[in-house]
Amino acid sequence: MLTDSRSLLGPIRRLHDEIRSEVIRTCESEALDTMAAIAKEEEGDTIYAVDRVSEELILDFLDREIASHVPIVVIAEGLTHGKVMLPMGSSEGEAVWRIIIDPIDGTRGLMYQKRSAWVLTGVARNRGPDTSLEDIELAIQTEIPLVKQHLSDSAWSFRGAGVKAERFNRLTGDRVPIQLEPSRSKSIAHGYAGIARFFPGAREVLAAIDEDIVRAVLGPVQRGKAHCFEDQYASSGGQLYELASGKDRFIADLRPLMDKSMSERGLALGICAHPYDLCTELIAREAGVIVTDVSGGPLRYRLDVEPECAWIGYANEAVREQVEPALHAALRSRGLM
Repeated sequence: MLTDSRSLLGPIRRLHDEIRSEVIRTCESEALDTMAAIAKEEEGDTIYAVDRVSEELILDFLDREIASHVPIVVIAEGLTHGKVMLPMGSSEGEAVWRIIIDPIDGTRGLMYQKRSAWVLTGVARNRGPDTSLEDIELAIQTEIPLVKQHLSDSAWSFRGAGVKAERFNRLTGDRVPIQLEPSRSKSIAHGYAGIARFFPGAREVLAAIDEDIVRAVLGPVQRGKAHCFEDQYASSGGQLYELASGKDRFIADLRPLMDKSMSERGLALGICAHPYDLCTELIAREAGVIVTDVSGGPLRYRLDVEPECAWIGYANEAVREQVEPALHAALRSRGLM
């Protein structure tokens, strides 16, 4: 009856495989300008042509493979009011599961064939509108690789049960288990660490916070040397995966905190992360990454498309102890905390 989250792993992984294949096929056959065309302007984001590839596929699949057994609420950008009840005609109160999904997290990098995107899905037992990221008990993320890339990673976690991951070879069909392990380094020195500032708007403020943290933690820059590095990977799911796989040591996405600063200058806050971008943070935490809100607590954003989410990820407790005091001091000095 699909009333246990473990019974949903197989169907959702198949859905991810279908999305990956369909998006790659489209990227192979369409021109970059076609994929990058704006299909629709949503309040929280812009929907590009490449985003449309998987929308109909998702609802058809979930209706057939899961909602035919148990009623569900599907939450995703682009849906009417951000959610759909399946099977059609069922009520939200009847739903057993709330399934939040981002079919392409990292659209902009993928549509220009610069970097992989990710399919993200989180499953929580339905508690109504108050269901939050903290309630997710199954998370799955699957890489959508570039056309020229033949390997694709995927990872999944049940709450409290660790992480499993594999690398798929789309040329041979082989699937090889891989191990996800965050960095064990006790410092951000000579590693990747930074503040997300993907888009115009408040980049000078975010960059200043970043500089304050690095100076407080590592001291002044020495001529000809680099204290640490940054990677502006415009995919929250991708950033979390970089932390879980040991490539990054510290990432903070503080964009929602910039609202006051922007309004004081008569400007609007741009795009921020939403719960569908963070619905696989369970995977990073189960791998050992420390993921928090700005105050240091767990992420409790409700499963919906509207909330604007700030989050912080540390590869391990030592990095957190090194960075968090400097981060909080930088925020307090600007009245952001």
